[in-house]
Amino acid sequence: MSIAIESPREPGIAELLRAGEQFAEALYPAEENFILPLEALEKPGVTVFVARTDGRALGMAALVEHDGYAELKRMFVSEDARGQGLAGALLDALDAHARSAGVRIIRLETGDRSDAALALYERRGYRRIPAFGEYVGSASSVCMELAL
Repeated sequence: MSIAIESPREPGIAELLRAGEQFAEALYPAEENFILPLEALEKPGVTVFVARTDGRALGMAALVEHDGYAELKRMFVSEDARGQGLAGALLDALDAHARSAGVRIIRLETGDRSDAALALYERRGYRRIPAFGEYVGSASSVCMELAL
């Protein structure tokens, strides 16, 4: 497995994005999905990390720089690759990149039905915080942060 920073237009990433969207849409109503579109992943201040095995994109995560913190977005591992440590490896790469860029806080939003994600983030040291930004008022949002 390799993890690299890539353009979101590289082969296999569109399929991961669609699979992540379908996963979220199966759990939450449209107004409770805060999915960053492909075009936003190409903007300055956004770094996309992709996990590949034998060239196949199996997982991804994006780090979006904000004023005073960075936000983890579009974290997703394909169903057939779960349980192999890809999510942890993606978070390791993202954390290392954030530290080297001087980021001191990483925040995220996930849904209250995303049990595996919540458990992963808690194991990684993320703590729950009040809703921030566009997530304020969302019934299903769980917001978390990690101090680096």
